[in-house]
Amino acid sequence: MLDLGPFPKRTPVKSSHLAADASIAMVDVSAKNVTSRSATAEAVVRMNVAARNALREATLKKGDALVAAQVAGILAAKRTATLIPLAHPLPLDKVDVRFEWRDDGALRVETEACTSARTGVELEALVAASVAALTIYDMAKSLDKAIVIDSLRLLRKTGGKSSFALRQAQGDNDV
Repeated sequence: MLDLGPFPKRTPVKSSHLAADASIAMVDVSAKNVTSRSATAEAVVRMNVAARNALREATLKKGDALVAAQVAGILAAKRTATLIPLAHPLPLDKVDVRFEWRDDGALRVETEACTSARTGVELEALVAASVAALTIYDMAKSLDKAIVIDSLRLLRKTGGKSSFALRQAQGDNDV
């Protein structure tokens, strides 16, 4: 393992996640209004032809990986606050996990999370996409040891102070 030496001394900075005594704190959102919020995220799973065909035909030894990945993604979104230390637990109104086969053979996992709350659901959408992709990996790894999960990203969010939509970059066919 690479030795990076002792941790550098850190200069205190103003942070939404630091209390007055410099301890870590969850952001206080109690003064914010409850609004409708949504977020959409994606991950891309690349695999060999054998794994792709078995996934499409639902013939993997472990079962229908797409159904399992949908359930896993939904459950993961619901557990986001237990996985990300400073995330707020949110009452989710909707979590959707969808799949699309791309022209290059990769599987695109797209997730959407919606809530009416004081803070956004970006993390829930991202966690759902990542866990759905990991479930695909787990169920198809017997046919492809070199499966790659990439392009985990937030595509859009609505509600709260700002909305966000990823603009398609030139040559970017992932969106």
